[in-house]
Amino acid sequence: MLILITYDVNTETAAGRKRLRQVAKQCVNYGRRVQNSVFECILDQAQCVALKATLTKIIDENVDSLRFYYLGNKYQAKVEHVGVDRGIAADQVLIL
Repeated sequence: MLILITYDVNTETAAGRKRLRQVAKQCVNYGRRVQNSVFECILDQAQCVALKATLTKIIDENVDSLRFYYLGNKYQAKVEHVGVDRGIAADQVLIL
């Protein structure tokens, strides 16, 4: 299923900047960045639970926030894009 993950991490302190880097790194491991703090991830249920738990452990719930949008398996009809696209789509193969 396609999950859109957005986050807002308070970066006023060095610890906040570290949390921001950690959250972004985890999201990059599971999907692709489509905007600065927005990632598209194609995950199964187990991956989703694991990523959510990891991200929840990283953030400070008193000053940071995470949002998960569950777009399901038929997400192609639910996503419209206008303008410059960042990289390849999350469901396409990347060969290095």
